[in-house]
Amino acid sequence: MTLAIFDLDNTLLAGDSDYLWGEFLVERGIVDGKAYKLENDRFYQDYKAGRLDIFEFQRFSLRPLRDNTMENLLDWRREFLESKILPIISPQSRQLVEKHRNAGDTLLIITATNAFVTSPIAQQFGIDHLIATEPERLDGHYTGEVEGEPSFKQGKVNRLRDWLHDHQEDLRGSWFYSDSHNDLPLLETVEHPVAVNPDEILSGIARERNWRILQLHG
Repeated sequence: MTLAIFDLDNTLLAGDSDYLWGEFLVERGIVDGKAYKLENDRFYQDYKAGRLDIFEFQRFSLRPLRDNTMENLLDWRREFLESKILPIISPQSRQLVEKHRNAGDTLLIITATNAFVTSPIAQQFGIDHLIATEPERLDGHYTGEVEGEPSFKQGKVNRLRDWLHDHQEDLRGSWFYSDSHNDLPLLETVEHPVAVNPDEILSGIARERNWRILQLHG
């Protein structure tokens, strides 16, 4: 089957779920508001500039998972999904996913955002296959560390190759939709790269290489 791969943040979503999760934690008073917001904003700017230290960021973003009970985390996640995520899923994004589903393609979301935040979002799109950064768990509790390789930049390609091997799939006819120049390694790997509401760097590269550019949001 043809593989249709979707980035999540600012691609299928009209916003960044990782950043919004941090904003939600601040708004709910779950974390130290001023200090956490400053760090969250700094990491987001680093990401957009292409200089994010993914391990430093993950240690920051996974700390609230480590420091709170699973019961509370699941309650907060449900509230976060309703208040922050559902409003930024556009009809155009759902239509794009359904176009590939109706074509019989295998659907996969690949994202650097952690699996705790993104697994229910993938479910909202009816997509069973998700490659996300995996938070480490011991005895049912999050440790605040990453398990394995984060799915970021070249890590997306590496994690996808492992997934292809495990699922006996290949990249013949494959599609990948992304907004970010951070995803260039994977965009260059598939047969059909598509820039979705691309950032300035990716927009320039997509035009130079005659890649399709798609506007899903705004």
